[in-house]
Order: sequence, then C-alpha cells, then structure tokens
Amino acid sequence: MTRCFFLALLLALAAACLGGPANAAPVSYTLPDETAAFKPGPNLEVVQNNCTACHSADYIGTQPRGPKFKKDFWQAEVTKMIKVYGAPIDDADVGKIVDYLAATY
Repeated sequence: MTRCFFLALLLALAAACLGGPANAAPVSYTLPDETAAFKPGPNLEVVQNNCTACHSADYIGTQPRGPKFKKDFWQAEVTKMIKVYGAPIDDADVGKIVDYLAATY
C-alpha cells in the first residue's frame, strides 16, 4: 500500500472520530464582563499603554493606600518597575504615570 492510501485512511479516521466535516461549525460564546480596569484620571492613556504590557489594572489596586502612599510612593514603584523588572517606559512618560497613580489611587 502507498503513502497516499495511508494518509487518506488517517484523514478518514480523524474525520470519523471528530464527527466529520459536517460538525465543523464556528463556536459562539459571550466573553465575561471586564473586572479589572484603570480608573479614569489624568494621563490614563499613557498608563494603559505602558503598564498593561506587564500586568493588569487589578495589580495597581492591590497596592497600599492612604495619605502616605502618594507621589513619592508611586515614584518609587514606577522606578522599581523600570530598574528591577525592566519595564520599557520612556523617561517622558514616568512623570505622567506617577501623576496619574498619585491622583487616582
């Protein structure tokens, strides 16, 4: 028997096991609602463009909150993301990201 015969047999068996081509219909499903989104604020687009490359918005919501966790805290966090984790954030965007985080979270 030739290779073509074996290939045809293999394809026929695969089609039979999978229900044949008649069952090859597109799958339709509904995506769940978004559960993690950045809050509206100044420079939101800059934050979305930079931060979501590595993590979702819900990560920011897990950070400490309160009066002592404002601009200096967020500056340190953004600097850590760049220096420790290698986040590719342009220098021009750092201040915008810090301002957004300090004003919004």
